[in-house]
Amino acid sequence: MMYISEFQTKDVVNVSDGKKLGNIDDFDINVTNGKIQAIIINSHGKMLGFFGKDEEFVIPWRNIVKIGEDVILVRMNRQIEGLDE
Repeated sequence: MMYISEFQTKDVVNVSDGKKLGNIDDFDINVTNGKIQAIIINSHGKMLGFFGKDEEFVIPWRNIVKIGEDVILVRMNRQIEGLDE
């Protein structure tokens, strides 16, 4: 069993390009069956919280490749998913 707080400390990395996407901020949970449908990552583009913009990435659970001790590996095509930097 793993607690939500354990998920939030892991870095999320895209295996398609090796880039760190951020950390999990939230989950999309199906209230009918209680299963996680997606993870939500808030990529902080702000410097000291003032400049830039926050981007929110919603990554479907099916795109998670591996949950490791320190990292969560996901497979995302950045152009298709609208995750261009």
